[in-house]
Amino acid sequence: MLPIRLSKESREPIYHQVEQQLKALIAGGHLAPGMPLPSIRALSKDLGISVITIRRSYQNLEAQEFIETIHGKGTFVAETKKGMMEQVKISSVYESFEQAIQNARNYDYTEQEIEQIFREVMKGEEGQ
Repeated sequence: MLPIRLSKESREPIYHQVEQQLKALIAGGHLAPGMPLPSIRALSKDLGISVITIRRSYQNLEAQEFIETIHGKGTFVAETKKGMMEQVKISSVYESFEQAIQNARNYDYTEQEIEQIFREVMKGEEGQ
């Protein structure tokens, strides 16, 4: 079973959440090239979501060359270019920071307050 966590409260569509998390697992080296992925039906059952949703995620990932489907055998993690994996890491972290900053601004935090929170979070991470 893949470590995918979905948020039904998020404004991000479920298919995109699945897609982004699979990309992160691949780019982070948690899913190695050639590794088989669950079938569309199996993953939809595990996550409790529609087969159509998983199919869309898989189609998008295949179009971006993160996965490949071999008819009669299944879906596998594709060999990806090193630069592409690095770009996924950078854009994922960048998006997370953008969302966090937007969230803070929604609560009327100043730039200085946001920076202070960031420093506190970093210090907390160093202690772990």
